[in-house]
Amino acid sequence: MSPSVAVVGATGAVGEIMRRVLDERKFPFRTIKFLASERSAGKSVTFQGKTYTVEAIRPEAFAGVDIVLSSTPAGVSREASPMAAKAGAIVIDNSSAWRMDPDVPLVVPEVNAEALRHIPKGIVANPNCSTIQMVVALKPLHDLAKIKRVVVATYQASSGKGATGMMELDAQVAAVGRNEPVPPVKAHAAQLAGNVLPHDWKAGDEGYTEEEWKMVRETHKIMGDDSIQVSPTTVRVPVRIGHSEAINLEFCRPITPEQAREALRRAPGIVVLDDASKGEVPLPLHLTGRDEVFVGRIRRDPTVPHGLNLWVVADNLRKGAATNAIQIAEVLVQRGWLPRK
Repeated sequence: MSPSVAVVGATGAVGEIMRRVLDERKFPFRTIKFLASERSAGKSVTFQGKTYTVEAIRPEAFAGVDIVLSSTPAGVSREASPMAAKAGAIVIDNSSAWRMDPDVPLVVPEVNAEALRHIPKGIVANPNCSTIQMVVALKPLHDLAKIKRVVVATYQASSGKGATGMMELDAQVAAVGRNEPVPPVKAHAAQLAGNVLPHDWKAGDEGYTEEEWKMVRETHKIMGDDSIQVSPTTVRVPVRIGHSEAINLEFCRPITPEQAREALRRAPGIVVLDDASKGEVPLPLHLTGRDEVFVGRIRRDPTVPHGLNLWVVADNLRKGAATNAIQIAEVLVQRGWLPRK
């Protein structure tokens, strides 16, 4: 039987994309409802040509629900996700609240779908957007030659800050184009238009941002290998949608660019665009709205015995958030791993 579904955070940027992806991927459901904070309760959303009234997040709203697709701030998630799990749902949580909980699987279906066999708290964590696209590209290469070290620099879109980030960037670009003063900065750490921000996240330990530590810790958990050394620098760039990453890899065993291309082409969820002479290179402007991870500029790093460089791009609102969550739900349904009620 198809599951009953609830989308939590339905009026946010990711919630909107979740509705779109559920429709596009023809996700099977018996019933569906949309929830949000008290502030957004009572608003209307449209899904598959029908209008639904958004309900407030409360225990009774989860009665009879099998799968919850949740995209809320971490503080809300810490209360709402256990509430839904207690009602008997499997919660696929897009916030940072549960990712490093040892009793909560952190899942990218192309990498570690088997982790969904055991969901002790009834919560599955959706990883950070920048981590998701990176590990999708790393998995087939790690299987081939075992990754020793990753050095990654990200070029992250303003939509990582949600709809407010995109609106702020749009307003700044418009002001600069009119040669007018830029409106006061609220969503980002500084003006983003015409700029890049290496400090657009909360500060963490040892001079790294919280975003950078997420990439380190989440990669270890998802890949199931704490021996992989990860050295990240995360940067916000004036792009609306689509995260890009320059990734340098050092391997334990020999690997050629040709072997890497072939492994990546065979891997699920990856599109290789790797002929710059023909304009075949991943660009966020051209890949918005796609669910795959795109890999290009695959080349040897001659400074280490077994090294490669990659350029990896994905839509951060889709594969980096909504699509990955829905793919987790698809695995649970297709493999019959939902708990029987």
